[in-house]
Amino acid sequence: MGVAQQLTLEEAYAKWGAELVGYASALAGPTDAADIVADTFAELLDRDVASWDRIGDHKAFLFRCILNRARMNGRSAGRRTAREHNATIVAQDRPPASGELRMSDPRVVDTVRSLSPLQRAVIYLTYWEDLDPERVAEVLGVSVGAVKKHLARARARLRKVLQ
Repeated sequence: MGVAQQLTLEEAYAKWGAELVGYASALAGPTDAADIVADTFAELLDRDVASWDRIGDHKAFLFRCILNRARMNGRSAGRRTAREHNATIVAQDRPPASGELRMSDPRVVDTVRSLSPLQRAVIYLTYWEDLDPERVAEVLGVSVGAVKKHLARARARLRKVLQ
C-alpha cells in the first residue's frame, strides 16, 4: 500500500475548487459560494506551509473549512439582515415586476435556507456527493450519530413542506 501523495494548496484548489464551490453553494447559496471558497483558500495561504503538510485528508479538511466559513458568513448575514430590518420599513406585498423571477414554491427555498449550515452540509454530502454517514462524519469531523441526527432533522423539516 502506497503513501498518499501530499498536494500543495494550489494543487488542491486546481483539483477540487469547482467541487468546493458547488458545496459552498449548497451551504450558503450561489451568490456567496465563490467568495467563501476564495476566502477559505486565502486564509489557508496565510498559514504556515508546514501545518498544511501535516493534514492527512486535505479534501475533508477543506470541506470542514468551507462549512466553518459558511457558518461565519451566515452569522454575519443574519446580523446585517436584523440591522436592515430594524432600520427600514418592511415593504408591502406587491405583484412581481416585469421579468422578475418567482420561485415555484418559496416555502421549500425558505425551509432549505432555514436549515443550519451543518444540516445543509450533511444533506449535500449525502445526496450530491453520495457519501455514506460514516464518510460524511469523517469529512465534517463529527460523529456518525451527529450526521444521522442532522440528516433526520433536515429531512423532517423538508418533509413537512413537501407534503
